[in-house]
Amino acid sequence: MEFLLILLFVVLLAAASAAGLTADSRDSADWQPTDGGCRRPYGAR
Repeated sequence: MEFLLILLFVVLLAAASAAGLTADSRDSADWQPTDGGCRRPYGAR
């Protein structure tokens, strides 16, 4: 029974993703600037 519940949950997530109802909350607003792809220490310029 638990397996069916987990399977149903995964199927619902897949259907919602296929329908475009999911969103990526990672907007990179909290990312620090990079210098050529390398992270600078906090406060360094």
